[in-house]
Amino acid sequence: MPTWNEINTEISQIGAPNACDLVRAKYLQNLEGHVERTVIAYYSGFLQKRSPDGRPHPESAITDLDMNGFMAVVHNVPRDRGLDLILHTPGGGTEATRALVEYLYKLFGRDIRAIVPHMAMSAGTMIACACKQVLMGKHSCLGPTDPQVKGHPAMGVLAEVDQAILEIKKEPLKQLVYQQVFAKYPPAFMLDCERSVDGSRDMVTKWLEANMFADHAEPTKAAEATINQFMDYRGTTDHAHHFLIDKCREMGLDVIAIEDDQELQEHVLSVHHAFIASFARTNAIKIIQNASGATWSPALS
Repeated sequence: MPTWNEINTEISQIGAPNACDLVRAKYLQNLEGHVERTVIAYYSGFLQKRSPDGRPHPESAITDLDMNGFMAVVHNVPRDRGLDLILHTPGGGTEATRALVEYLYKLFGRDIRAIVPHMAMSAGTMIACACKQVLMGKHSCLGPTDPQVKGHPAMGVLAEVDQAILEIKKEPLKQLVYQQVFAKYPPAFMLDCERSVDGSRDMVTKWLEANMFADHAEPTKAAEATINQFMDYRGTTDHAHHFLIDKCREMGLDVIAIEDDQELQEHVLSVHHAFIASFARTNAIKIIQNASGATWSPALS
């Protein structure tokens, strides 16, 4: 397996303007040949491309614009042998995520596996839960599926409301403190948080019970138990909490360890290094690509 430095050198030796594209296509083709399934990579440069305040650039998130990318790369790919979707993303919009998953279902049915070489957080975890299996390495992670509303953690806001009610009952004078706390939120904000949390929970629960947990004796019960852990606000450190492979299995997901197939591991990590090298060498903020070389990649101006 070539290291990141070796792949970076390979790109340099090609020397052509499209060298990054060619190297990514090469390793995607190798992976597709190994798994004998259609492979599409969805990669965000969120770890490399940062806003001035140090946060991931907003355009690195899952948005409705990504539908254009998927429409571009599914053209003429085989749709009758299943899809392996490589995910590397910080997450993003809930409804944009719903649209992408339902679109892929229409094209490939439920025979979709998520490959997570490093991180598929938040809405990326939702996509992984929509798949029939998740492939992870020892270093890979998923994250909490707690939705963010106007930049605020919806579940945190609702937890704060519940805590305020309890504390005010015990000490009525604390109402003055919480009046100041909640005054910063716009009208209907609490209802928006409730709607977002309930909608996200319902969406992922249905995906789990219809696909990954379809063969369980009680798929709905199993799905609810799993999503309760992914949405356990007080049981996680923050929105970027890392659920590693053993924890994901403990939470009920059907997870395959990439390391169990050494050749698979080498192909997956070679793809990963090729994409990370591309973000380091270009101004691309996101890359969606199939194994035939079709690529969609918006760039920072």
